[in-house]
Amino acid sequence: MKKIKNLFKMWLMPLLMVLTIVSCEERSGLVNPPVITIPTVSSTSPQNAVTGVAFNSKITATFSEAMNSESITTATFTLMQGTSFVSGTVSYTGETATFAPSSNLEPNTTYSATITTGAKDAEGSTLAKNYVWNFTTGAAATIILPTIISTSPTSGETSVVLNKQIAATFSVDMDVTSIQTTTFTLMQGTTQVLGFVSYSNKTATFVPLNNLAPNTNYTSTITTGAKDLAGNALAANYVWSFTTGAPTAVTLPTIISTTPTPGEIGVALNKQIAATFSVVMDASTITTSTFTLMQGTTPILGFVSYSGKTATFAPLSNLAANTTYTTTITTGAKDISGNALAANYVWSFTTAALPTYTVTLSSNPLLGGIVAQSGTGTYSSGSSVTVTATPNAGFTFTSWKENGTVIPAATASYTFTLSGNRILEANFTAVAPTQYTVTLSSNPLLGGIVVQSGTGTYNSGSSVTVAATPNAGFTFTNWTENGTVIPAATASYTFTLSGNRILEANFTAVAPTQYTVTLSANPLLGGAVTQSGTGTYNTGSNVTVRATPNAGFTFTNWTENGIAVSTNANYQFTIIQNRTLVANFTAAASQYTVAISSNPLVGGTTSGGGSFNSGALVTVIATPNAGYSFTSWTEGVTIVSSNATYTFTITSNKIFVANFTAIGPSGPAGVDLGAAGAFAILAGSGVSNTGFTFIYGDVGAFPTATINGFPPGVVNGTLYMAADPIVGTAKNALTAAYNDAQGRSLNAISLPGQLGGLTLAPGLYVNSSTSGISGTGANAILTLDAGGNPNAVWIFKMGSTLITDAGTSIVLAGGAKWENIYWSVGTSATLGTGCIFYGNILADQSITLTTGATLRGRALTRIAAVTLDANIVDKR
Repeated sequence: MKKIKNLFKMWLMPLLMVLTIVSCEERSGLVNPPVITIPTVSSTSPQNAVTGVAFNSKITATFSEAMNSESITTATFTLMQGTSFVSGTVSYTGETATFAPSSNLEPNTTYSATITTGAKDAEGSTLAKNYVWNFTTGAAATIILPTIISTSPTSGETSVVLNKQIAATFSVDMDVTSIQTTTFTLMQGTTQVLGFVSYSNKTATFVPLNNLAPNTNYTSTITTGAKDLAGNALAANYVWSFTTGAPTAVTLPTIISTTPTPGEIGVALNKQIAATFSVVMDASTITTSTFTLMQGTTPILGFVSYSGKTATFAPLSNLAANTTYTTTITTGAKDISGNALAANYVWSFTTAALPTYTVTLSSNPLLGGIVAQSGTGTYSSGSSVTVTATPNAGFTFTSWKENGTVIPAATASYTFTLSGNRILEANFTAVAPTQYTVTLSSNPLLGGIVVQSGTGTYNSGSSVTVAATPNAGFTFTNWTENGTVIPAATASYTFTLSGNRILEANFTAVAPTQYTVTLSANPLLGGAVTQSGTGTYNTGSNVTVRATPNAGFTFTNWTENGIAVSTNANYQFTIIQNRTLVANFTAAASQYTVAISSNPLVGGTTSGGGSFNSGALVTVIATPNAGYSFTSWTEGVTIVSSNATYTFTITSNKIFVANFTAIGPSGPAGVDLGAAGAFAILAGSGVSNTGFTFIYGDVGAFPTATINGFPPGVVNGTLYMAADPIVGTAKNALTAAYNDAQGRSLNAISLPGQLGGLTLAPGLYVNSSTSGISGTGANAILTLDAGGNPNAVWIFKMGSTLITDAGTSIVLAGGAKWENIYWSVGTSATLGTGCIFYGNILADQSITLTTGATLRGRALTRIAAVTLDANIVDKR
């Protein structure tokens, strides 16, 4: 099995390299003129003008290249009898299109077959013109059985090479599904040789998994299970024998030179890594999996090419400076005879260091402004550097100069990429500002005080603030200028100066209002409180209150209505309203500790522990981890709170434990997949694939191990090509899991036929008939909401089919996991084109994933086949 997987990797990686190289050429601007190859019809069956054709014949046409299967239809491949169309179906596989009439053809009748220009290859090129041929049926039913016309090795051949692939060519096109390891076998005595079988252009090939034994007789058999396209089998089993030759001496390939050389230092950062072999190598084995570049434990991305005897690794980006890299060519690299290196070839080298440059700044004139740069002044080559010139007052920035030359378009903040030392000069120009004065006065003179934000003389455009503060017994009225009231000018008035200004603040005398000051101590024995007057004061009076702590207490603060107003024991203020002040004192307090922990440790986290003064309010918080819920806070065996956030007044040391409980699954218990859980694809009668399908997990079928389409399909796991006992064990586990799911009935919920647009909680959902997802927009989405429980389970049980339309999807919410979703399907499941689906599909019959469908989960069917078409199936 490992060899098969390696074959897939050998095939896939060169293809990805070619795609990458082509992509890089396109990005670098290289444009090659397109080469268009027009497809042609290379052969037909029956041939043109042939007579005596059997009545039950299928009409085939083989093309010169692979075609777009969607263009091979009954509209582009027709059969005519005179002017009447013959009804039938059209299929396409390999490079051959087949027209199967709905009923037998008429005897002694001429038919005309046509392939139209609507048939296209994979690039969209069409036939140059319609391809037409004729044939005539026989006078009576004639069945021509297929025969084998040649074999390799030939019957009785000796000295056959040990790595020989066994081939047999048929007289007619065969049904590819009948050419399997069960109908094409190789025996050494009574021991069957393991291998896999392929079929193309009338030739079946048996590829042994390992080289044949030397000087040994082998027998090949093609049984009557092999059939042609009309369903006609060989008349009898075809058997032939051959004998292998003696083993030959093997000269293993070696690496004779590298660049950089082992231990080389000062290597260029854009270096491509190359190794030259002693012999011509198999280019398909020189890939990014066999030729790697590492920096420590980090792989370097790049692409690999091979020409002549030299393999080259081209990093996607420049290497890091002054860094050691390790290159490895593994034993996966083989010569054209299939011989690998004796051992991994490993060598190291060190890249060159980046040069450093300096940036030096100055101001002209020296007092014109300040210059700064984004770094220390020394930078590595290629660094981005920003220099900034900030003019001082009375100056403006003019330009940056280098070596006396003005740098064009360089603003005061100038950013550049450093490629050499630079000496830059910031040039400033002095400007003479216009100055104005602001003159202030009070009316009446004793009505209040006036001040301004500057000295009274300002530059034009300056922002100036003037403030009028009334004395006791007065209120501010307005500002006037030249006897005119300035509208909307408050006591604090800000303006932009554009000329001399003479402003007068006007005040109005008012009868004084009296207010009271009431004092108290907290606690009452904490200390004494006094004030500078009798307790009643005119508005605007200055008041001083004093707090004197008693022995064993310290002053804390003054508060009013619970709000701190001063931490000074001697608190002064100007009274403008009644005041009720409390002097707060604190007794000299002891300190206690709060220790907190979680039970169990993984159940959650805690916070809020530490050291606190006696009498302090302490809050501890318990936060459950995913999959747990908070239960209680305990001290010893006593529950002190069932709230995750617990607040208390501390009077002694505390040891609290936050208790958490694991959240059990919501919904029914999950279905145990057992050994079937290792498989992403598991079938009863084979797996077939079309296009580039990527599977993450094992693939197998039992008891019928018919596996087709790999490649181009890629399996990231184990691909079982034969009816392996491991697959049989997994199938037994699948049957047990399927029967378990189908037998569930406790707390069952009715499952509607259309699931699109629904949001379903965990549970067992049952529909005796068919269910699925259809619709568009929101109606094309099924949401499964776990409600925050990662262990939530869904089981969907249906008596017949599961069908999803094209473009539909499932959304997982609230921590839902695909591993806990089970679709138990009574017959067959079909996922629509481009749909996105989650969960484990356990079908009694077949499972079909149409073009582009994605399954995050498993496709497991008991009896029939799994059919794939350019899909992603991921059970990781």
